[in-house]
Amino acid sequence: MSQQTKRQRMQPMVAFRALKELVADPQDTPKVFEVIRALGGPSLERGLRRFRTTDFGNQVLRDDIDILDTLKNRSMLRALPDESFGSAYYQFTQRESLEAQGLVDASSVEVETFSDPHLQRYGTRLRDTHDLWHTLTGYGRDELGEACLLAFTYAQTKNRGIFLIAIVGGFKLRQAMGPGVFRALLRGYRDGRQAAWLPAAHFENLLSQPITDVRTQLRIPEPVPYRALIAAYAAT
Repeated sequence: MSQQTKRQRMQPMVAFRALKELVADPQDTPKVFEVIRALGGPSLERGLRRFRTTDFGNQVLRDDIDILDTLKNRSMLRALPDESFGSAYYQFTQRESLEAQGLVDASSVEVETFSDPHLQRYGTRLRDTHDLWHTLTGYGRDELGEACLLAFTYAQTKNRGIFLIAIVGGFKLRQAMGPGVFRALLRGYRDGRQAAWLPAAHFENLLSQPITDVRTQLRIPEPVPYRALIAAYAAT
């Protein structure tokens, strides 16, 4: 049996153990990928089929385009105009002490063992653009920001593991931040449904454009409930 077939199976007990450890340590990124793998089911394959229906998706698969080649080019990112999407991404990664390789290391064997090279390329692109999604949506890397981005991502990918992490994180955060947490999560989900389908976005071309224009083009609004709750919590 191929590794690809194995990964389509739901593994609830694996997900439960990983989720328990993730709740104890929300910064344990490898556990995030473990939950996503265990409960993803056929979501990645469905996404690949949709990816193939787009012109750029076909180009990525045909030419085996690796977005890390772009995101690792720090000198290019630094040289972009101040108001550009790429500059905002670069500033985000500098502020958070992130490198494009970080998610690759954290995900371990997230997609590398798939026998289908197209599935591997699609899956790695999803993984490697995570911080681009952070930059576009305006959600930070604090626990609420990560949960809201996961709600947005679930709307885009329909991966049940992502949904579970967002909901469990929401209940944990609600204890400290109040019921506004779920309003922020719901807004993230709704925004994800209304936005353009980001897995097929031509990020390589968008990096040089003004970030306000990119957000308009991709139908991504400001995360008002999230920012209001973060500000209110910081003031307490």
